[in-house]
Amino acid sequence: MLTTLGGPLPQRARYPKAKTVHKARKHPAVEAAMSAGRVVTRAAGIVSASLRPAPDFLLVGAKRGGTTSTYFHILSHPDVLALFPSAKLLPKGRDTKGTSFFTYNFHKGSIWYLSHFPSRTQRLVHQRRTGHAGVAGEASPYYLFHPLAAQRAHDLVPDAKILIALRDPVDRTHSAWREQTRNGVETLSFEDALDAEETRLGREAERLVAEPAYISFAHEFQSYATQSRYAESLARWFALFPREQIHIWASEDYYQDANATVAGITAFLGLDPKRLPAKEQRLNAAPKSDMAPATRERLRRYFAEDVAATERLVGRTLPWPNFA
Repeated sequence: MLTTLGGPLPQRARYPKAKTVHKARKHPAVEAAMSAGRVVTRAAGIVSASLRPAPDFLLVGAKRGGTTSTYFHILSHPDVLALFPSAKLLPKGRDTKGTSFFTYNFHKGSIWYLSHFPSRTQRLVHQRRTGHAGVAGEASPYYLFHPLAAQRAHDLVPDAKILIALRDPVDRTHSAWREQTRNGVETLSFEDALDAEETRLGREAERLVAEPAYISFAHEFQSYATQSRYAESLARWFALFPREQIHIWASEDYYQDANATVAGITAFLGLDPKRLPAKEQRLNAAPKSDMAPATRERLRRYFAEDVAATERLVGRTLPWPNFA
């Protein structure tokens, strides 16, 4: 049943400006055209939201765990439908990946959320044309860590299948710091950023729960080590969604054999994995930099207990190089 589930307007977020190559290359005319196109197509989606089924799956994280590469690899399956509007309708290089609805767009309401997904008509046309049912979903990797996202998702889409990629926490932590450094919003060294993390985060998680409209840059982007402690985040999702609705893989599995990993994901989604084209890609990858051995050892000790708890939750030994 269509609802207007949502929350209060968010507080103004003071996010540092990212100095990315992607943004630097945008021409004002192109950006204006894209902005106008987004307004028109979103309005069309909202008007027809009652005809748009809820997503079949959510790829919820973890951030810097290969989620972008994996999502677009999943999208290459002919029976996975892109979010609305398709990149074919806008001057975009690729389809939209996610909505961030269950984190900082929640105030926009469920009608806005459903406006992003393929209509029943589109699904029916796909099935008649191909003989196969289509599925659709989004990837918003902050969902895993945000303290309210799991409950919000369960309230609106309790039948959605939940996809989770988990990366070696030592490597994920360093990768998250490198990303913010490249973007020009992190000025501290890796070791200093780790030392500053407790102060930066403070009681941000508690405030996000107490003030649903609050948006925290530190919680999303400067929780380098804290966000790599997966057990607590997994427990929130496990408490709300049946285990048979949750599919977890190690990012290292994807890096080792992307096609086999995504074949397993598409089979979990009820699709024929044989229809998945072979694909080799790494999106959002970046040059690696060395980590001081002492820092690596510090992080190994810091994560050891949480890794053990995570492995108990997922029921397998994870192929993480730093914990072999």
